[in-house]
Amino acid sequence: MSKRFWVLLTALVMSLALLLTGCGGDKGADKKQETKEQAQNFNPDEEKDAIDFAKLRSDYGKIAKKDGEIKLGAVAKSFENEYWRTLKEGMELGAADFAQHGYKVTIDVKSAQSEGDEQGQFSIVKDMINKKYSALLLSPISDGNLIPGVEMAQKANIPTINVNDGIIAIAPNYVGPRAIQNGELAAEWIAQKLDKSGKVAIVIGMPKAFAARQRTAGFENWMKENAPGIQIVEKQNADWDRAKSKDLAATWIKKHPDLKAIFCNNDTMALGVVEAVKEANKDILVVGVDGIGEAYDSIRKGGLSATIDSFPKYKGQVAVEVAMRILAGEKMPRVIWTPQALIDATNVNTPAEEIIHWTAPKFE
Repeated sequence: MSKRFWVLLTALVMSLALLLTGCGGDKGADKKQETKEQAQNFNPDEEKDAIDFAKLRSDYGKIAKKDGEIKLGAVAKSFENEYWRTLKEGMELGAADFAQHGYKVTIDVKSAQSEGDEQGQFSIVKDMINKKYSALLLSPISDGNLIPGVEMAQKANIPTINVNDGIIAIAPNYVGPRAIQNGELAAEWIAQKLDKSGKVAIVIGMPKAFAARQRTAGFENWMKENAPGIQIVEKQNADWDRAKSKDLAATWIKKHPDLKAIFCNNDTMALGVVEAVKEANKDILVVGVDGIGEAYDSIRKGGLSATIDSFPKYKGQVAVEVAMRILAGEKMPRVIWTPQALIDATNVNTPAEEIIHWTAPKFE
């Protein structure tokens, strides 16, 4: 009887342990689900209290002095893309400006090996946290791959700023352009050129990227509401890849001989489309996003029709300014929008500072 009692007791204890483990697992799943829902629900394009960089300067005034050594860490997507190299340049210019005004600040800007290397990007973030960087400026490959890194940074009391896309829902601050407006500006320009009638197509970036979704939605929604005579006959992702976008465009041109325009979620893909259009000897408008140097050169040569420039060199400087203000104890708005503008043959040679009315920050 005693032996049976102990067997039953042991079985009961094991059952309780399994039950508790199961409950713990469910809580972890719930937490992951909540994080996923946060990432899905937060949209900086729709943030009611967002302000642009010019209002940031006017509302918050001069930047307060911050003593001590400051080491900023920044993580971009991939330096294969000129856009991210330019963002790096802007961040370094921003840090240098602070250093010239007496701040002991340096910045370390790194990137993943490619725009699909989510784990590599996360590894860089973990290393920066372990080395106790003062603040992190993060441009994730997807909306979820750097969430664990931000959680680690928060536990270490390291401020994190989400710079551009993807979206880190739990990051307390976001700096970047209104991505949906990228698509709206492109749609409006194309509709005017086509007299609001004709067949067009869209080359999408990576479906997991916030910017790709928003740029596409902005383009589609604007056309639906303002130019119903425009038909979007094709829409497919090319993963930010130039060769893939060229192949897509070549197929579409054969399938739709009367195709009038192609909107691409970034300039790298747009330049691939331009190659396909030239090889087919077609007159098709091609519009990209980012404003990289090669896109400007192509516009000057009559290749690319237009680009939506989000001025990464200046965006990088704004991101550094926001980080420094936070480290100085200022409470920043959840979202700070950075400038953007459509660039075509009419303004391709106009200085960026003039287009976006850029002014340098002021220091105490």
